[in-house]
Amino acid sequence: MQPVYVVSGGVSRFVKARPDKTFQALVKEAYDYALADLGIEHPQFVELVDGSVASYFSDHFTRQLMAGIMVQDYLGLVPKPSHRVEGGGATGGICFQEGWKAVASGYMDICLAYGFETMSHVETWKGNEFIALASDVSFDYPVGGFYSGYYAMMVTRHMAEFGTTVEQLAHVSVKNHINAYHNPYAQKRERLTIEDVRSSPMVAWPLTRRDICVMSDGAACVIFCSEAGLEKLEKAAGRRLPRVRVAGIGRGTDAMRMADRPHQSYDDFYKFNALPNEMDTGARAYYKDLWEKGFRYPGVHSFRAGRMASREAYKNAGVADPLHEIDFVELHDAYTSSEVQTYEDMGLCRYGEGGSFAASGKTFMPGIEYGLNLTEKPVCPVNPSGGLIACGHPVGATGLMQGVFALWQLQGTIAKHFGDPALQVSNAKRGAIHSHAGTGTYVTVSIMEKAE
Repeated sequence: MQPVYVVSGGVSRFVKARPDKTFQALVKEAYDYALADLGIEHPQFVELVDGSVASYFSDHFTRQLMAGIMVQDYLGLVPKPSHRVEGGGATGGICFQEGWKAVASGYMDICLAYGFETMSHVETWKGNEFIALASDVSFDYPVGGFYSGYYAMMVTRHMAEFGTTVEQLAHVSVKNHINAYHNPYAQKRERLTIEDVRSSPMVAWPLTRRDICVMSDGAACVIFCSEAGLEKLEKAAGRRLPRVRVAGIGRGTDAMRMADRPHQSYDDFYKFNALPNEMDTGARAYYKDLWEKGFRYPGVHSFRAGRMASREAYKNAGVADPLHEIDFVELHDAYTSSEVQTYEDMGLCRYGEGGSFAASGKTFMPGIEYGLNLTEKPVCPVNPSGGLIACGHPVGATGLMQGVFALWQLQGTIAKHFGDPALQVSNAKRGAIHSHAGTGTYVTVSIMEKAE
């Protein structure tokens, strides 16, 4: 495989509705931003780019089959090769990795990955129904299989098993909303308190409206290239481009129905699922004690696909201790509870510690006033952009949005793009993006790092 660089990216504003633009024009908004930041005009780029990957979750929102080819045409990229990917909430993350694969394999030297969703075209209840179709329509969907109910069930199990509290969940919402306050692309830029989160309307106990992401209209795009592609783009731009490399990717899957997910023994967990930072004597004793108390993995309190994706990505990127070797993480926080669960899946803390970890301060940004009594200093900021809960979740764009924000962090250009330096992770050298579908059916983790 050849090295792959991310050289530019762009996002549209993520908002509740964009009635002023078609989905094609929304993608072009992100595309134009990426080209402007790269310093290359559209005709030059069309001549240089080898092809693209298109990302959108549902044909229902646009009421249009093959919408990707309409974007391809709108951007002037026909007849160059392209294909559409779909994988529920992980659609954008899969698109990011497919763009990487097109270049890593040698098939392309320059690849554009773009994604979008225009969810405002239907009523909220209908949108929730479309999203629920990403559950098993023969078994789960007919008995009320809507995702807020699934995640409420998962987190109540997490609470019963590990003592996780609603206040700990609310710390995630406060953090992400206040981070987004400094992000001009975010849909919900609010300064919240724990009380604000807990007093908002209850959706599915213990999850309130402010524990859950919202439907959005938005688009994002990322430009990948090889060494040869980098030379071409630098010649066209007339300058040296910052080197941000995709250091490794990982993917995982699990059964659609949670009831079909098997439990593993302690020995099998260590054989198939443990991370390098869980191999010491203390971690082994901790997990042995959990198993003796009745803990089973994966259960409904964790995402086996997330652990598999993390293991693969860390192995490929040479990461042994994610909390201390990764400078920030943009992860799929469709619910505050899923952020807590994902801390554990990604090995930022041990299984069972996600709640206390969320309230500790380790995942917060330094220098931002959150109005919380945090006991520890930031170590690895999680969702410095505001995440899905505050930025929004136009599904096909979300994983690519994470890639764009991670790129800007590693380029050190957050102040330039946000007009505010508050969210810049100081001296960031390595970041992770995490994209998640369903109740953990598809998960992607991609590691990006500054290459110079």
